[in-house]
Amino acid sequence: MEIRNIAIIAHVDHGKTTLTDALLRQTGMVEEGISMDSNSLEQERGITIYSKNASLYYKDTKINLVDTPGHADFSSEVERVLRSIDSVLLVVDAQEGPMPQTKFVLRKSLELGLKPIVVINKVDKPAARPAEAAEMVYELFLDLGANDEQLDFPVIYTISKTGRAGLEVDKLADDLMPLLDLILKHVVPASTPEMDHELLAVQPFNLAYDNFLGRCAIARIYRGTIKLGQNVFIENLKNETRPGKVTKLFSFKGLSRQEVTEATAGDIVLIAGLTDIYIGETISENADQKALPAISIDEPTICLNFLVNNSPFAGREGKYVTNRQIRERLEKELEVNVGLKIDFSETNFYRVYGRGELHIAILLENMRREGYELQVSQPQVIIKEENNVKLEPFEEITIDIPEACAGIVIEKMSRRKGQMTDLKNHNGQTRLLFEIPTRGLLGYREEFVVDTRGEGILCAHFLGFKPWAGEIERSKLGSMISMATGKALAYSLWNLQERGVIYIEPNTEVYEGMVIGNVAKGNDMTVTPIKGKKLTNVRSSGNDDAITLTPPWQITLERGLSIINDDEYLEVTPKSVRLRKQGLTETERARTKR
Repeated sequence: MEIRNIAIIAHVDHGKTTLTDALLRQTGMVEEGISMDSNSLEQERGITIYSKNASLYYKDTKINLVDTPGHADFSSEVERVLRSIDSVLLVVDAQEGPMPQTKFVLRKSLELGLKPIVVINKVDKPAARPAEAAEMVYELFLDLGANDEQLDFPVIYTISKTGRAGLEVDKLADDLMPLLDLILKHVVPASTPEMDHELLAVQPFNLAYDNFLGRCAIARIYRGTIKLGQNVFIENLKNETRPGKVTKLFSFKGLSRQEVTEATAGDIVLIAGLTDIYIGETISENADQKALPAISIDEPTICLNFLVNNSPFAGREGKYVTNRQIRERLEKELEVNVGLKIDFSETNFYRVYGRGELHIAILLENMRREGYELQVSQPQVIIKEENNVKLEPFEEITIDIPEACAGIVIEKMSRRKGQMTDLKNHNGQTRLLFEIPTRGLLGYREEFVVDTRGEGILCAHFLGFKPWAGEIERSKLGSMISMATGKALAYSLWNLQERGVIYIEPNTEVYEGMVIGNVAKGNDMTVTPIKGKKLTNVRSSGNDDAITLTPPWQITLERGLSIINDDEYLEVTPKSVRLRKQGLTETERARTKR
């Protein structure tokens, strides 16, 4: 049976997973209602976080599909996948056209010599412009230096939600078979019969963890046949070789994996038994075989400290609260999350390096759902030095906003050292392109939502490390700090809301040193949120004021990471996310400042 290996790549929310789900349903691989986004966080947020494998059978051909994340914080997942497949389906929204992550993933696939199939999706949108979107994709191919063969890419139009596809916009079939036929026509088979008899060469491009099997490798077989119980050799990135044994072997069918006794060249399999396997290593049958080219992984851009929660409310909600338990959970995360790096050298905190605020927030959200309780410090960008030049990470930002909001956004971005590289207007909408230090972007997203009245779209992708851009002025908000422990009362919050924005609701338990709001003036302010109204025995008509509270600006994980100050911690528990000062009492804070 012939095998085709393809990945589905696109910007976030352009319809990759919906398209994959429809393909699997229409070929009978999964039942109605089953989705590739199986993780609860993915379903809640509507984004793909982890790349996943599936396969389908069509016209005596096995097609291995890899669904990839569209968010820039998880781009390390995409890069690895591209090395293991033979073609990509580049999905582009018919209204939005190519976006930052489209550019990033397309550049990577063109560099690897892949020939993409362009899928113009969501052609049923009222504002869809499929012909213009296809033209924009062609321009993007030219900008990224595609060769003549790559420029001759096939285009197909789809509505992934209803599972329809066609080579012309106004002639869509009632199913996705035209897309599958296009894949069979343009994607080369993953192997030839002769390759099955060559020396074994397998390379993992992803990792999985199983409580019974331990660490497993998701790998592509480039040559030869791998068998259950086979003794193999693993060559790492330093050309050191060690022995191993395949104890379990799985192939993919639909969304499930099925145990097999052997697998041949071209297939994608899951291998158990190689407990210390890592991405990019080569699994071979002889110790002196030449290794496959290594897979590089983009380095992290931000770092922060993970600490044991020591607030007055510590241990109330969490099941796992000790230093050892947090360390074990972080070590387990390293088994599969290769975009993450952790420094365990310190005894009272762990330095965690990640790809962005969302990357860290997803890890924290998973930990709190599992019952962990901890606190984290303010995220900082990673600064490097090469040839006596100070370097920092830069991002490329694409902003889509109403024309009326362009002025304020351009002003804020330039204040944060953003350099505008492009400006386009279309139907009352403005698209702005900026290059900006990651430092300048930290904490800006919340401001952006307010400045654009919720109508703006901001997307970023990592450009690389560039020379230090200089000091950045950030409008620092002061913190409203509780000076007492108890339950917050509506009367107190009603008086305090004139001074800034409140983060908590009445009857929320607070402690001394907890941040309950912000102050617009920029200086910290200690307040008493538990003070009630003085009552007397005398009552007169019209003496009581009506207490009207503004809804609180509640702290979520991402919001907390973006507004936290350098002298604060974000306390994360299974039920609560709180901001607090590192020094809880006025005396401690004064001593730290000295």
